[in-house]
Amino acid sequence: MSPAAETAVAATSLATLRVTEIFFSLQGETSRVGLPTVFVRLTGCPLRCGYCDTAYAFHGGESLALDDILARVAGYGTRYVTLTGGEPLAQKHAPLLLRRLADAGYSVSLETSGALDVSEVDPRISKILDLKTPGSGECARNLWSNLRHLTPRDEIKFVICDEEDYVWAREQLRSRRLDSVCAVLFSPVHGRLEPRQLAEWILRDRLPVRFQLQLHKLLWGETPGR
Repeated sequence: MSPAAETAVAATSLATLRVTEIFFSLQGETSRVGLPTVFVRLTGCPLRCGYCDTAYAFHGGESLALDDILARVAGYGTRYVTLTGGEPLAQKHAPLLLRRLADAGYSVSLETSGALDVSEVDPRISKILDLKTPGSGECARNLWSNLRHLTPRDEIKFVICDEEDYVWAREQLRSRRLDSVCAVLFSPVHGRLEPRQLAEWILRDRLPVRFQLQLHKLLWGETPGR
């Protein structure tokens, strides 16, 4: 092994991530909805969306080596893995974990806010880019250059708070031709926007998007780790 390769291996073995929880559940969103999936939820997030349902992941957690994370994931015996947060890309070793998971043969998705650069994410990973609407309070944090790094295997998500959010998201969809980039998802904020209302707006305007509800909340409510 070359000195450079030995250094890379050593760096990998020393890399750690702050992890809030690792759990097994059904995927509640995206085109993978319903699939038994291992979720690795990293700690920390630089955003403060008004509708955030994972604020418990902002702080705390435990520091785990990448090998320990992979060992825990392997214990669940499923091929689907989602890296989520918080905002997973806020931790510098997150792309390395994603690459290790893909190398191990898992089908991996990344849930990211869209506020941090995704250019270093392994191309085998399915990126779920959550573009922030005005109602989130974090619309100004959208890093629009991320759109250049999306492929048909990725997905763009809009979480819709109200009609103003819907109109804004519709304009982004049309002006940026987002549906020509990858699948686009519209989701109502749980408990704030009536799902039927969003569905009717989508049908009225004949938008080329996928309407989605959060399956896990329909099944288990607001229970953390599900």
